Amino acid sequence: MNNRIFLSAPHMGGNELKYIQEAFDANYISPMGEQITKFEEAIKAYTGAKHAVALSSGTAAIHLALRTLGVKDGDEVFASSFTFIGGIAPIMYERCVPFFIDSDEDSWNLDPLLLLEALESRKKSGKMPKALILAHLYGQAAKMEEIKAICDKYEVAIIEDAAESLGATVGGKHTGTIGKAGIYSFNGNKIITSSGGGMLVTDDERIAKEARFLSTQAKEPYLHYEHETFGYNYRMSNIVAAIGRGQMEVLPKRVERRREIFALYRELLKDISEIKFMPEIAGSRGNRWLTTLYMDAKLGTTPNDIIKALEEQNIESRPLWKPMHTQPLFKDAGHLTNGFSEMLFERGICLPSGSSMDDEDVMLVAKIVKETIQK
Repeated sequence: MNNRIFLSAPHMGGNELKYIQEAFDANYISPMGEQITKFEEAIKAYTGAKHAVALSSGTAAIHLALRTLGVKDGDEVFASSFTFIGGIAPIMYERCVPFFIDSDEDSWNLDPLLLLEALESRKKSGKMPKALILAHLYGQAAKMEEIKAICDKYEVAIIEDAAESLGATVGGKHTGTIGKAGIYSFNGNKIITSSGGGMLVTDDERIAKEARFLSTQAKEPYLHYEHETFGYNYRMSNIVAAIGRGQMEVLPKRVERRREIFALYRELLKDISEIKFMPEIAGSRGNRWLTTLYMDAKLGTTPNDIIKALEEQNIESRPLWKPMHTQPLFKDAGHLTNGFSEMLFERGICLPSGSSMDDEDVMLVAKIVKETIQK
């Protein structure tokens, strides 16, 4: 049995321990310290965002984005349906009403035409959504030029859930920096990891300042603890930030390797015409966090067949996301769908894509996929 091949294992760069030691030497083992500042500076320098706030998770970052945008009880929030629950749960934290929008075939991300249809309907009713949470799935960019133009027309703020797409660009801009606010995640399986944690980025100084304030329990500037509103314990640890700082130094290499892995999978499986890989829209460059594909139903093989065959060889894989509008939690939620994300869930799979994989690992995975299909 080979050593386990994970879906997306952490891949350290070398200086993480050095920066952790610096944090220990300074005795800042807390949600404050130089490593946090330097991690935020690294994110700003890399993405071009004017402001960055290091937080405990990407979900916390979305939550604070909603708070700083004034979203409150009963407000409607539009969101991508084809995504992970972590990007949607903050809507529930604020007791708001989610409305899910399906994906298009060109990007597998939110469909601008469905968004436009939904917003035109809301305009007629006289009650507009307060925000749109837009996900860039599996490291690939959504059609931001079209989506932003639509949201600007209807004055709907965009929160970019770029948890999976740090390092991806569209229209020459980094995902996460195009909307009113954006977020990144550094969980253990992301393209870079700090073991956990997230980052809120924005060009709006007010949003950044308020998010920083709310992330540290909303303490007013007094010697004693004074509170005029409530906040959260959402600030990132200095130790976690030290890991993230080290990871930022190797992010370009990680993006290149993930793209190489995707290209190798596509080459190895090109003879199976029924396999369709996640596309990359014109004017964008994804980070290919995960190599994802779906199989035409006429192939006969199911994602579970391949997942089982890979697991028998100690290789991790997983289905594509189950759309939010099909989740039991949201059975009563409104949605505008075209069936595409449901097909992706039924026919799609994520292949192992970690940047520490070598070409032989990729070839082994592709070999098992082909053999399973040909049975």
